[in-house]
Amino acid sequence: MKKFGKVVSMLTASAMLMGTLAGCGNSADTSSTETAETETTEASAEGTTFKIGGIGPTTGAAAIYGSDVRDAIQIAVDEINEAGGINGYQIEYKFEDDEHNAEKSVNAYNTLKDWGMQMLVGCVTSAPSIAVSEKTHEDNMFMLTPSGTAVNCVQYDNAFRVCFSDPNQGAASAEYIASDETLKSANIAIIYDSSIEYSTGIHDSFTSKATELGLNIVTDQAFTADSNTDFTVQLQSAKDAGADLVFLPIYYQEASLILTQANTMGYAPTFFGCDGMDGILEVENFDTSLAEGLMLLTPFSATATDDLTVNFVTKFQELAGHVPNQFGADAYDAVYAIKAVCEAQNITPDMSVSDICEAMKTGMTEIELDNVLTSPSTLSWEASGEPNKEPRAVVITNGEYVLAE
Repeated sequence: MKKFGKVVSMLTASAMLMGTLAGCGNSADTSSTETAETETTEASAEGTTFKIGGIGPTTGAAAIYGSDVRDAIQIAVDEINEAGGINGYQIEYKFEDDEHNAEKSVNAYNTLKDWGMQMLVGCVTSAPSIAVSEKTHEDNMFMLTPSGTAVNCVQYDNAFRVCFSDPNQGAASAEYIASDETLKSANIAIIYDSSIEYSTGIHDSFTSKATELGLNIVTDQAFTADSNTDFTVQLQSAKDAGADLVFLPIYYQEASLILTQANTMGYAPTFFGCDGMDGILEVENFDTSLAEGLMLLTPFSATATDDLTVNFVTKFQELAGHVPNQFGADAYDAVYAIKAVCEAQNITPDMSVSDICEAMKTGMTEIELDNVLTSPSTLSWEASGEPNKEPRAVVITNGEYVLAE
């Protein structure tokens, strides 16, 4: 089976695309799932429960990512606790808001460390993940980011990720396009954000792989954080070059503006994005009909019909009131990966943070999960921290992310 590792070696993509404390039976408070911070409501004796922390934005521009991660972790924790816990021990869970800010993420880490955190599911976004990885490395604390895509998020041996890295996403996107009978002959335009590592990382690997595969890139246009509201110049360049596919390795906020402005210009190419595109259907005041036909590579599809996905989506909608995005699915799989490793390595909560981390480092490279949300096949890890799994492609159809055929 072809898989993603540290270096992209595949794309088989016939199909691709948090919160309250849970401990000792505590139930989730769902009164404000978008903004509520998790709090410990009961003190437990040291070493009698696993204490798992989470960090991500639940306020601010990236709140849709962090809130879904927070809530998905809650669901996984509740399920595990109800089923008897990990090695017979319950999980306590606490999540801190970092507002997608690296300095605040370090403050959040220190708060969780004072609380007694033993393992971290986080951070959600790349810059905070990189900042916090320095601290977890110093403390030798196990860290599993669900969605930090920058290469340096897993630069240390205590850090792993569930999501694909930026370079992996770019190369995989090119391979998907090259494998599709309709898309491979397209004239391709690229519009990317040259001021952020996420976008440039995907862009650079996409262009390299596209050249290798003989794809036809007709224009390559950049913008920055200081010019991310008016895209008429980039769109006009793409239109004038005859581009019938526009690759957007950017976040959904800017993408919604691009689709709106393209529509105003009467320009209707196929738009193709990566995981940062997930969330575009929830943008306030965006005409979601403009996203019809948009394609993206992502590890999760909420419309999949397998029992695990249906169960997760149902529980998530009951908790959060909306369909989960891929970041939530990544986080759910992260908690179950921690459970699997702890059980395989006989990890108990009375062990030191460092001893837990050492056992997790070994265990992460020895497990293979075969019932996960974020891969159609199996999920495993390299010692580098990178996951081995297959992506999915989805296309927005009738306002939903539907698996591409």
